[in-house]
Amino acid sequence: MKNRGLIFALLLASFLGYSQQNTNLQSQDSITQFQSQQRDGSSYFNSGQRLLNTPIDKGITLGGYGQIDYNEPDGSTPGNIDVHRLVLLFAYKFSDKVSFLTEIEVEHVKEIYVEQAYVSYKVAPSVNVLAGLMLVPMGIINEFHEPTTYRGVERPNVDKYIVPTTWRELGIGVTGNINSASLKYQAYIFNGFISYKDGSGVLRGIDGLRKGRQKGAESIVTSANFSTKFDYYGIRGLRLGLAGYFGKTQTDDTSVEESTVGVSMVGLDARYVYKNLELRGQYIYTDLSDTDAYNIFNDKDLGSQMSGVYGEVAYNFPLKGVQQLTPFLRYEKYNTHAATAGDLPQNKAYDRDDVTFGLDYKVANGVVFKVDYQLFSNAVVDSETKKQFNAGVGVWF
Repeated sequence: MKNRGLIFALLLASFLGYSQQNTNLQSQDSITQFQSQQRDGSSYFNSGQRLLNTPIDKGITLGGYGQIDYNEPDGSTPGNIDVHRLVLLFAYKFSDKVSFLTEIEVEHVKEIYVEQAYVSYKVAPSVNVLAGLMLVPMGIINEFHEPTTYRGVERPNVDKYIVPTTWRELGIGVTGNINSASLKYQAYIFNGFISYKDGSGVLRGIDGLRKGRQKGAESIVTSANFSTKFDYYGIRGLRLGLAGYFGKTQTDDTSVEESTVGVSMVGLDARYVYKNLELRGQYIYTDLSDTDAYNIFNDKDLGSQMSGVYGEVAYNFPLKGVQQLTPFLRYEKYNTHAATAGDLPQNKAYDRDDVTFGLDYKVANGVVFKVDYQLFSNAVVDSETKKQFNAGVGVWF
């Protein structure tokens, strides 16, 4: 750990040089507008939504975000420095009603993904039809995962193991705002998680549904799933979300009855900003049916219920210009074995608690340096609490 200071300095300097050398094709005014709207709770735009709302009549707009992370577990394990993700977004506006958006992500300098690719058609001022590869609206981070929009170097683990971020599927749906009720709505029919492929089960107890994300890559379709979310913004500074996802997993062999499970997921989230104080939290609960038969047939340990909750507090200290320093504290509790079916025992190692505390230093609208420390524990008797130091930098333009 003695090299942290030097490594962090090199990390920040190298990525700051990168951000200065690249031309920003999206006006920083849109980021300022995003932060202003975040404060009054009326609108939250992720990268794709912001590009689609760019005030041009026709043509292409470009945006992006990226992060470089340094992670150092306590003990003898060496630290790891990584270009975690670099993402480019392209939006093309065919007319004032029809647009297309795609998001291309490179993870760890070697893995390339299409994270979003959909057409948006504005049928009416408060009704938009979307079709393609889209983010499932569940919790906060799955839709708003740009590194300058959340605290800390790594995304919350509730959003990794329970949601699971970044979760996107192919489908079609409608979205819009009912301003008279201070309500944003989303409703979609999606393809679902894959649970059985090439003669074996996919899902397991340690990370729940995470391995089942198909990501739009030659996805198997055997049943449709319904996803919806409502966000209320009628109180200044407050944003409340209620989401639901219901359906079944997918299988490449419909003759095997034990190859699928039912999925019912409900999420509650809240974000509140008052002057320099920021509060956020969320709760996600998932019920999985037919897991007993699935586990026996596939020799798996998938839980029948999963849950996760976190709460976070942060305080912004204004510095020169737009710069600000923000200490924060987050507590998470999540369990992929909240309940099990049949004779499967609950694995206490899957009942986990995390504490993360650190500092975010915003040096410009769209550029933030981060440093934090994490404590990981579980419900196993006499288990050791693991610790990790993280540092990184994120950009969003």
